[in-house]
Amino acid sequence: MKNKTKAIIIVLDGVGAGPAPDSSQYGDRDPNTLGHVLQTAASHGGFALPVLQRLGLGNIAPLPGIVPSHSPLASFGLMRELSAGKDTITGHWEMMGILNTAAFPTFPEGFPADIILAFKEATGMKKVLGNRAASGTVIIEELGAEHMRTGYPIVYTSADSVFQIAAHTGVIGVEDLYGICEKARRVLSGPGKNICRVIARPFEGTPGSFKRLSAKRKDFPLPPPEETVIDRLSAKGVPVFSVGKVAEMFDMRGFPAGTVKTSSNRQGMEELARLVKTDGQCLIFANLNDFDTLFGHRNDPLGFAGALADFDRMLGEFLPLLNPEDYLFITADHGNDPTTPGTDHSRELVPLLFIGGKKPGRDLGIRNGFMDLGATAARIFAVQAAAGKSFLL
Repeated sequence: MKNKTKAIIIVLDGVGAGPAPDSSQYGDRDPNTLGHVLQTAASHGGFALPVLQRLGLGNIAPLPGIVPSHSPLASFGLMRELSAGKDTITGHWEMMGILNTAAFPTFPEGFPADIILAFKEATGMKKVLGNRAASGTVIIEELGAEHMRTGYPIVYTSADSVFQIAAHTGVIGVEDLYGICEKARRVLSGPGKNICRVIARPFEGTPGSFKRLSAKRKDFPLPPPEETVIDRLSAKGVPVFSVGKVAEMFDMRGFPAGTVKTSSNRQGMEELARLVKTDGQCLIFANLNDFDTLFGHRNDPLGFAGALADFDRMLGEFLPLLNPEDYLFITADHGNDPTTPGTDHSRELVPLLFIGGKKPGRDLGIRNGFMDLGATAARIFAVQAAAGKSFLL
């Protein structure tokens, strides 16, 4: 009889659940993305997440407006990140078994002259615009007209280890922008550089009404330095699907079954619904990015709360599609508290809800490392975990 087991991992990008023990070492002062978002929403007329509440979200920690369930449908807990850093790649890598002991370099004052020179030499660009830490939407509005006049790309960074290149599609086509990023990726690795991600940021429109093309964003990360759970599943013949930007976080390695880019949380959930109906066993690994990109980085707690409510409704529609032999993980990769100063990610514990196994509704405690999730997924499909301790019973 054909194995039809599916394991689905949903990463709520940026939805942290309270300060990690070492959050102060990362410049964070009492971050609590979920707690502060729910508190803000409660002060504006009330708020509810009925589906997540039934699963056990209110059991993981005190959360405003979310009552603990007496009989949670999911096992529940928190996960503490052990790797250095608080970025997306570090979080996703650790889930799949890679412990990153040295944080990727960041450039809050902009990139030094040697990095810009290496980029210009590799791409043939005479000049770049920007070269500072900035919001993508803001710097495009500031420099978009000059970019269109001169043809020079807009280069900027953030609090993460990213080298972002923005270009208007009428000046530098999307495929040409990808080519520039590929060249940048080759020279922005190694000692003194080792930038985690090069990101293509195409946009369109006219001055005063520019629009980023989120669906055509493309990440060019460093490749994972070690074998991951994804690699081992693929080697065994277990199909692994990526929804959202997950595959890009692993340099597209280990996803022969398929990758689907998405432009919104809703599209991500629609793709999950489609894939979970397919025949045969598989791992489906999804990242829902709206929380982080649209609301965390823009300090919009009410928008963040609205996105959580939308996800809760979509999750309620998704859960009936699961079969008894299926497994579901809901977690996050870092925090992004929209109520704190600045727009950086925050070093937080992340929520963990798990449906599957013989004993639902267990308290999983605080897991010492995100890799326990990957170890559990590995055990589901009977492959050796890269690291971590499974919580499957």
